[in-house]
Amino acid sequence: MIRLLRPLLNAIQFMTVMPMLGATRLDDDWVLAARKYFPLVGVLIGLVSAGVLLLASGLWTGAVPATLAILAGAVVTGALHEDGVADTADGLFGGRTREQRLSIIKDSRIGSYGAVMLVASLVLRIVVLASLPPWLGAAALIAGHSVGRAGIVLVMSVLPYAGNPATAKLNYPAEPIGHADAAAAAAFTALGMLWLGISAPTAAGVGLAAAAILALLPAMAARRLLGGYVGDVLGATEQFAEIGMLLGVAAISGQSQI
Repeated sequence: MIRLLRPLLNAIQFMTVMPMLGATRLDDDWVLAARKYFPLVGVLIGLVSAGVLLLASGLWTGAVPATLAILAGAVVTGALHEDGVADTADGLFGGRTREQRLSIIKDSRIGSYGAVMLVASLVLRIVVLASLPPWLGAAALIAGHSVGRAGIVLVMSVLPYAGNPATAKLNYPAEPIGHADAAAAAAFTALGMLWLGISAPTAAGVGLAAAAILALLPAMAARRLLGGYVGDVLGATEQFAEIGMLLGVAAISGQSQI
């Protein structure tokens, strides 16, 4: 049983700080088998964030529940994607050549561009989430986390790896995702969208469209400036998708309250 669940356990262990019994990242091709589960891991992370939001909303008002919810997501993931958006901003904006950009991205220190983008990502999500009713914000969090990880799967499938495979932390798959795995990833993404889609279908549609548009930005920039993606670009893709989901949902929610 553990052997059958190992790809899912690997995905959870990679994307969160939670150790998984039976998980292993020693196999060179573990990402190949695990990537279809990335959106499902997003659902699990979103549930944690949404749960914190709803619990905190029973005790406080204003930006406190939203702040705690966003921080919960960052804690569960070890700020994996926050680190990615900061490094990507430093590299893409701070370097003049492809080699310089890749070198800056690999540097663990955060520069001016990275600091601004990291703060903007956190503040935007907190402010927008705080503007939503708690139940709608919780549904949007689950959807955003799931769609964000689906964006990672998509970028890995359509862009080549631009870094040096010999020094990469992961062995990124060279081939696009197969039809069966793509269908599984899509089903897990739909699961993440389920609550939002049932309770606020228009907001769900707009949020999904906004998430897709914003997620394209770092991927397109990386394709032009790097020739493909690296791990930090995947993190930036996830963050932009989350922001887009929340912004789209909030736009429709705001109109409905006028």
